[in-house]
Amino acid sequence: MTLAAVGGFIAVAVGAFAAHGVADPRAQELLRTGATYGFMHTMATFACATFMQVGARRARFAPAFFLSGVVLFSGSLYALAAGAPRIVGAITPVGGLLFLTGWAVLAWAARGVDPQP
Repeated sequence: MTLAAVGGFIAVAVGAFAAHGVADPRAQELLRTGATYGFMHTMATFACATFMQVGARRARFAPAFFLSGVVLFSGSLYALAAGAPRIVGAITPVGGLLFLTGWAVLAWAARGVDPQP
C-alpha cells in the first residue's frame, strides 16, 4: 500500500507539473498520459485490498503487475518528456502489457468470490 500511495503522490505531482510547469505541448501530453495511467493503476492497487476483504484472495497478485506497469509505462513517458532518447519508448508497451495482465488477474480473482445473499 505504501508503494501505491507514493505512486499516487507522484502521479498528482507530475500532472500538476504538466499543467503548470511545462511549455512544450508534446511533453505536456506525455506527462499527462503517464500521470493518468499511473494514478488509475495506483487506485486499482488500493481496490485490490478491498477485493481481498470480500473474499477475492487471488487479487493479491494484481498489484505487482499494476505497480510494475506504472514504473515502466508512466516512467518511460516521463523520461521521454524529459528528453530521453526515443528508444526509451520501446519500454512503454511492456508497461501496458503489465497493466493488462493486472486487470486479467483481477478478473480471475473476482471469479473466485461467492456472492453474498
